Parts: sequence; structure tokens; C-alpha cells
Amino acid sequence: MTIKQLNEAEQVGEKDFKIDNAQISQVRFPFMMRTFRHVNIQKCTLVAQVRNISQQTTNITYKLDDGTGTIEVKVWNDRDNNDESPKEQNITENSYVRVWGRLHSMGNKRYIGAHIIRPIADFNEINYHLLEATAVHLYFIRGPPLGSKPTNEQRDVQMNNSGYGGDGLPAGLSATATKVYRCLETTPQSNEGLHQQDIASRLGMDINEVIRGGDQLMELGLIYSTVDESTWALLNMA
Repeated sequence: MTIKQLNEAEQVGEKDFKIDNAQISQVRFPFMMRTFRHVNIQKCTLVAQVRNISQQTTNITYKLDDGTGTIEVKVWNDRDNNDESPKEQNITENSYVRVWGRLHSMGNKRYIGAHIIRPIADFNEINYHLLEATAVHLYFIRGPPLGSKPTNEQRDVQMNNSGYGGDGLPAGLSATATKVYRCLETTPQSNEGLHQQDIASRLGMDINEVIRGGDQLMELGLIYSTVDESTWALLNMA
């Protein structure tokens, strides 16, 4: 996802937006999207350079530029003691960052309310992001590459995205993924969430089963990785 796409996104109602005729709600950073394994625009990512940092009473505002446009990213001071995380302390002007959050509109101005923002250490990630943004854009306006056929996994995910069951989870969600979700939902935890091994121990499941369930939840935008790719937390859509 590029800043130009965010700034030009079609607003639907008060809170939702569409890009390439697909509805978005979250702008996020994980590396979980495999090429055309499953493309879910709710899992879009933003990589950009920090042009300005403004410390406010209620938030830190970062002005980001990715070469296609600029947008503000706000990190609200709602943590205990209003402390910055170590990752945010390492963010400086002219550095590159990856962002996960929600696109908002106030008047004629758009901004991202960030849940997580982290500095980029490997500059290959910037090139990777631009290529991925191009691939996702072409996927939505032209469809899958010629000759490609959906895998059983893709068909399963498409079925999962077709609707939601009475428990508030997507219809067709696997039993394993449902158990992992409920574990994350009901287990007391910090903002870092739970590690895969902890979930496996609590559920009495094999770690590979937990990973498969977590992958499905990640693909559906229901959870996200926090301190590392093996630690998950629920995605709060409120």
C-alpha cells in the first residue's frame, strides 16, 4: 500500500474506505502475506520515511513520505505512564518505518491511528514493500496472474471471508483456528499477547497445529504478530 492510495481511497460511510474497489479497515505491517497465497487488503502495509516528529500532549505525530505522497501517523499516549516503547524511541527523522494501524478521516485530512510503528533495519524491506504494493494493486485490478489456479487453501480462505457465524467469527473457520482465537480472547495477557508455545501448552495441542491455526487467523486479519512472528495478539477492530 502506498500513501497515494491511502490519500485517494474512496470513503464508504464514516469509518470505512475502499482501495481498488476492495474495502480496507486496517493498515498493517506483518510479513505474513505470501505471494498470491491469499490477498486480503485489510492486511495492507505502509513503509515510508519519517519527515517530521511532533510530540503532542496526547500523541506523537509522525509525518511520513514514501515518494507518492505524505500522511500523518499518530501514536496515542494511552499506555501505562505514557512511556514510549523501545522501538518508538529508536525512530528518528529521515529514518524508515513500517506502520500498522487504522485509516481515519477528519474533515478533509486523513491520518493513520497507529497501533504499532517500528523502525526498519534492513533497507531491502523498502524495495520489497514497493514490489509487494505493485503486485497487490495489479491483483485487485487485473486478477491473479494468467495460468494460476487457486489452491485448496485459497478456496478455504475465500469461503471463510464469505460471511460470519453467530459467534462473531468468519463462517468456515477451522476448529484449530477457532481454539487459538478463543485462547487469545480469554487468557489474561500483556499488550504483547501470547507466544505460540504458550498457546499450544494451554490448549494441549501440537505446536504445528497452533501455527496453522494462527496462519489462518493472520490471513483473515483477526490477529497480528507483536514482539516477533511467534507472538500474537487479537486485532481490535473497534
